[in-house]
Amino acid sequence: MKNLHITTELPGPKARAMIARDAAVVSPSYPRDYPFVMSHGRGAEVWDVDGNRFLDFAAGIAVCATGHSHPHVVEAITEAAKGFLHISSDYWHEGQIRLGERIRDLRPMGDEPVMSFMCQSGTEAVEGALKLARYVTGRSRFIGFLGGFHGRTMGSLAFTSSKYTQQQGFFPTMPGVTHVPYPNNYRPIFVGDDQGKAVLDYIEQVLFAHNVPAREVAGILIEPIQGEGGYVVPPDGFLAGLRALCDRHGIMLIFDEVQSGIGRTGKMFAAHHVGVTPDIMTLAKGLGSGMPIGLVVAKKTHMEQWKRGAHGNTYGGNPLCCAAAIATLDLVEGGYMSNAADVGAYFLERLRAWQSHTPQIGEVRGQGLMIGMELIVGNGDKTPARKLCDDLITRAYHNGLILLSCGVSTVRFMPPLLITRADVDEAMTMLGASLAEACA
Repeated sequence: MKNLHITTELPGPKARAMIARDAAVVSPSYPRDYPFVMSHGRGAEVWDVDGNRFLDFAAGIAVCATGHSHPHVVEAITEAAKGFLHISSDYWHEGQIRLGERIRDLRPMGDEPVMSFMCQSGTEAVEGALKLARYVTGRSRFIGFLGGFHGRTMGSLAFTSSKYTQQQGFFPTMPGVTHVPYPNNYRPIFVGDDQGKAVLDYIEQVLFAHNVPAREVAGILIEPIQGEGGYVVPPDGFLAGLRALCDRHGIMLIFDEVQSGIGRTGKMFAAHHVGVTPDIMTLAKGLGSGMPIGLVVAKKTHMEQWKRGAHGNTYGGNPLCCAAAIATLDLVEGGYMSNAADVGAYFLERLRAWQSHTPQIGEVRGQGLMIGMELIVGNGDKTPARKLCDDLITRAYHNGLILLSCGVSTVRFMPPLLITRADVDEAMTMLGASLAEACA
């Protein structure tokens, strides 16, 4: 494929020089896949330091919801910086209060009023949610899901199970976490057509009966659409069944919407697709359009039980991050969320049409602009094609398309919410060429 936007051999000389400098001074633990060295970005486009232009369908791992350096977000950050850069959460300021009010007005828990705790990242938000669940219930155990990703600090890491490398070398993590399968009808673990019901039955009839006393479980932590584990959408009725199970046993239901929230699925929160209300929700990533911010959002009846000093955070509610979040919500509510629904449906349609004559595509799934394309060996064999997935991601980079994988062999598409159908068409051309090269 001849891409006029790729003008140097990749990586170019400036990129190679910077990667060499980085190797001497930066931790090697970052999971980097291919040698993209960014210079700048605008909207859904990014450029490397050698002047090559790429279409960005990774968006900083679903962080740049409003695209790169959106003028409205940049202006909001600039104005906030003119006032002050930091005041600790020991005090008050307008931006933090406004953001809390804005989240409340989005009605993440339906008719239930909510309160927010502010921090800097998704993993911190998860840690806060776990502490709150323990504090309110007085219980100590939790249930998580295989394939889940919730962060890399020791509490959230105890739940993270998308790849064993994330836990390897760090045991023991937080004790008391039991994992169950995430329901996936394409790759069933239990007998039966309804994997959602099978998982619920396993928790209730096997786990609670033999291994984990339900009365000791503080919370069940789940991604309403599983991210790192493969962009898996749970079967209809599963999340509602999980809500009912939690209600029966006095367990708090915690939705990790760090990746699926803030308009990514075509609704403000993925939970709104199914009308299921969690007790606690975690947010981060797309909330700040690139600025580091995370939130623990909980029903007010739960969060107001925290006493002074029970949990805190030096940088929580940073004025620049709050300004970026408010500006992001302006844009998402102002049209980007509906664009994610519209363009996401178009993208799914195009991918499924491609799937119909491409045996290496096993399943296309997702909602809005949170889309996964699982690659398989093909010709009736559903064996995950891990190497093909890795090769496709690399070839896409060389053809001018930034992508990431998830699960065992799933290509994930999480572009900025402002992308157009023309962007999707361009990406599909690059994908077709990249898959052909990877297969060759």
